[in-house]
Amino acid sequence: MSATVTAPPPATESAPAPKRRSFLGLDRDGLMLAVPALIPVVIFSVYPLLRGIYLGFTDAQAGANAEVNFTGLENYRNLLDDSYFWDSFRIGLIWAFSVTILQFFASLGLALLLNQKLRLRWLARTLALVPWAMPPVVIGIMWRLVYHPNAGILNDVLLDLRIIDENVDWLSSFSVALPAVIVVGVWAGMPQTTVVLLAGLQSVPKELHEAAAMDGAGVWQRFRNVTWPAIKPVVVAMTTLDFIWNFNSFSLVYVLTQGGPGGETRLPLLFAYEEAFRYGNYGYAAALGNAMVVVIAVFVVFYLRQRVREANG
Repeated sequence: MSATVTAPPPATESAPAPKRRSFLGLDRDGLMLAVPALIPVVIFSVYPLLRGIYLGFTDAQAGANAEVNFTGLENYRNLLDDSYFWDSFRIGLIWAFSVTILQFFASLGLALLLNQKLRLRWLARTLALVPWAMPPVVIGIMWRLVYHPNAGILNDVLLDLRIIDENVDWLSSFSVALPAVIVVGVWAGMPQTTVVLLAGLQSVPKELHEAAAMDGAGVWQRFRNVTWPAIKPVVVAMTTLDFIWNFNSFSLVYVLTQGGPGGETRLPLLFAYEEAFRYGNYGYAAALGNAMVVVIAVFVVFYLRQRVREANG
């Protein structure tokens, strides 16, 4: 009796996957999920930016019924002839470069120290983050007390050490107000830079250091040839972001000096604030803000180019 062989059932084609709905080439379902997060960004970031760009081309003034007229590039021409604007721009660059550079070297030294096997290292790392947890307004008030000409601890210490002969009014002196504010900026910004650099240091394989030490490389040679090349991308990214943040500083310097004495610490955003809320020149202040956006955009482009180069390897 011969066995009957049954033919396998014909293969059925699998149903095609349903096409995902798209809007302007983007997944519509994903866009719907992102809408709740995009609404606050549009309301609190995109709209104010567009509104500020528009006001920069008008003569908007303070007042509920003030008439707003389109003036074209008049505000920007006035900016180019405004010595106060150029003074604030110069002071802003001095502030941003000084704070960024000093902050980097101080943070790098602290990160190198915290990367060593120290007793109570966890406590030291925690204390290093204290300024980061404090709001800029609180930091400003605290340092105003430190710098107080009569009751400040800084003058007391320097007098006891006989470094100065009389009390110094640190925040009201034309010669030392800006350096005093720069010191506060460095202290306030060190924690975040330290954390990033410490993370970069910890990503360097210990085997590389051990191999370099076995080859007779000293501490400086190991840092220059092993550590620095490994953390250089982190350094470039962090210093660029630090410069952008420092150039946009407002609250810390405002609490410390309000731009004084005599405009010696008046940063660009402080100048824009005074034009808008002290003198009511909203259009001129918006034009100044737009000019700052262009300056910051240059550094953002530099930062993004560096990131693209790193990604392309």
